[in-house]
Amino acid sequence: MSDFGEGDALLVVDVFNDFEHDDGDQLLESFRARAGRMREVIEAARSHGVPVIYVNDEYGRWQSDAPALVRAALAGRGGDAIRPLEPAPDDRVLLKQRYSAFDHTALDLLLGSLEVRRVLLVGAATEGCIVQTAIDAREHGLQATIVMDACATTDPELEQTALRYAEDVGGIRVRRA
Repeated sequence: MSDFGEGDALLVVDVFNDFEHDDGDQLLESFRARAGRMREVIEAARSHGVPVIYVNDEYGRWQSDAPALVRAALAGRGGDAIRPLEPAPDDRVLLKQRYSAFDHTALDLLLGSLEVRRVLLVGAATEGCIVQTAIDAREHGLQATIVMDACATTDPELEQTALRYAEDVGGIRVRRA
């Protein structure tokens, strides 16, 4: 992926997961299939000097301890797929409690301080946190692009419905890496 530009930021959403939930098997299967593309996009962003910002669900822990969350995910089921996606020392990491990376987080303040105009999204799950974050990005006056083959899903049919909605109704660009 090489179409990064000035004013871009890459949002890496919910890649640190224990996959111990009702749809964990489906998500892990999709995650394994798409994690390589996630890694390629993250590495491309870093090589182009584009800020990489991880925003991850804290899963109700309320500890505000991102390193512990990452360690737990790496030690858990799917840790082998997650390991190549670990944040680099210069990456930012925010924790969230809701679907959108913007909802009750400092993400909008961080993006404003970095003079970001467009966010590109990778991570999980397409039909939930990815699309909701992209819609909220538009509500915050930003352009948004979902890199669909670098996002994992729990349900491919639902994913297609969500992406179509995001593109047709939300004005969000949907593309491949």
